[in-house]
Amino acid sequence: MVSKAIAYGNLLRDYLILTKPGIVLLVLITTLTGMYFAQRGFPQPWLVFWTLLGTGLASAGSAVLNQYFDRDVDTLMDRTRDRPIPSGSVNPQSAFIFGSTLLLISLLILLLKVNLLATFFVLLASFFYVGIYTLALKRKSPLATEIGGVSGSLPPVIGYAAVKGEVGFEALILFLIMFFWQPPHFWVLAIKYAEDYKRAGIPTLPVAKGIEHTKIKTLIYTAGLLPLSLLPSIYGLAGFIYFLSALVLSFLYLLLTLRFVLSKKPNGTLLFFYSVLYIALLFSIMVFDMRR
Repeated sequence: MVSKAIAYGNLLRDYLILTKPGIVLLVLITTLTGMYFAQRGFPQPWLVFWTLLGTGLASAGSAVLNQYFDRDVDTLMDRTRDRPIPSGSVNPQSAFIFGSTLLLISLLILLLKVNLLATFFVLLASFFYVGIYTLALKRKSPLATEIGGVSGSLPPVIGYAAVKGEVGFEALILFLIMFFWQPPHFWVLAIKYAEDYKRAGIPTLPVAKGIEHTKIKTLIYTAGLLPLSLLPSIYGLAGFIYFLSALVLSFLYLLLTLRFVLSKKPNGTLLFFYSVLYIALLFSIMVFDMRR
């Protein structure tokens, strides 16, 4: 009985890992930010519940499908070979059914409990991540990172649409911040694991254009984030506390990126983790100092 309980516990853990909980959490934070801006305050609790549940399940389902389709290349990379599917912990067909089920349930929840526009944007985000990024571009072009970034930029738009039933200028600002944040966030990781990606035949930017080119492009995107991060205050969506916080956070991000660019070492672990902290703090402070 004990061994069976341990086996089931390990299986549940592996299925949870497949959903990439860290990414789901970030998706939920940015979705909730979009809802706050649309409502100019906390939206109806049940709307928040159903929107976050539907969006979270879609993010989880898309992550599972991404790993299902990438299972062959994941076995070739040191960073990913221990994931549940390539390691043999989870059967590929079971993972595909699991991911598809999560995605289907999410769309039904959003369609029945939220609205059609939010459902459309969730479907669009999943399509960009699984269809465009994973299947169409990842193995063919370094542009996969930038074009595929549309997927991760849509959660605040989903949240906004869930409340308003339309898309406003506020949602566009949040979308642009997310869109400019994602490529430099990923490229730091891509530089660290450039040999891994090269061995797997994935033409990430460091593999296709070189590490120095990637570092410069990372700096350009991070520099672009600084003025973009100030737009919520400039357009009266957030107050001075947010403006000052965004200025400090973005300037520090730029300095850390510049330090990484000038360094001869490919390991940007500090910069990678700061980029995650940066976007989480930016959106959290934005909500805290939102103008009603």
